[in-house]
Amino acid sequence: MTDKTPLRADARLNKERILAAAEDVFLERGAGVSLDDVAKRAGVGIGTLYRRFPTREDLLAATYSARFLSLAETSHAREADLSPLDALRTYLEELVQYSNLYRGFAASLGTVLQIGTPGCLATTQEGIRLLDRAQKAGAVRPDISFNDLVCVATAISLATEQESAPQAHIAHLVGVFMNGIGFR
Repeated sequence: MTDKTPLRADARLNKERILAAAEDVFLERGAGVSLDDVAKRAGVGIGTLYRRFPTREDLLAATYSARFLSLAETSHAREADLSPLDALRTYLEELVQYSNLYRGFAASLGTVLQIGTPGCLATTQEGIRLLDRAQKAGAVRPDISFNDLVCVATAISLATEQESAPQAHIAHLVGVFMNGIGFR
C-alpha cells in the first residue's frame, strides 16, 4: 500500500510481523495460501491483516517490493553493457525468475505490478524504459506494449514454476518470444 500516514508503533510492528509471516508462508506454501494462515503466523487477527493489506495482491506487492527494486536497479546498472534487445531479454528473464519465487505468484503478476509500491513502480518503469529503448533502436516492433511483456512473463512463469531448475527453460522461452517480437 502507498499510504503515507505514519503508523503508530504497535501498528508498524503488526505490519512488519505480517510481512515477515507472509514471506515465510508464501515461500513454504505458495502465493495462494489462506490469508488466515498468514495472520495466524503473524500473531494478528485477520482484520488487522486486511486493514494493512486489503487484497492478496497488496500483500504480495509489499512482500515483493524490495525484490522488484533490486531487479530494476540491477537492470538499469547493466544497461551500458548490453544491446537494447539483450537488455530487454535479460530483464524479461529476471522478471520470470522473480515471479517463480512464490509458487502461484505469476497469476497475480500483472495486478501486483499495478499496486504502486516502490518496487512495483520501479520494475514497471524499467520495463517500459527498456522496451522503448529497444523499439527506438529498431529491434522490437512498435506495436509491442509493456502489458504484452507482462503477459508473456506470466505465461512463461506459469509454464516453468514447477521445475526444480527452470533457468534454461526460461531462457529458451524468452528467446522464442524475443524472436517473435523483432523485425524479420
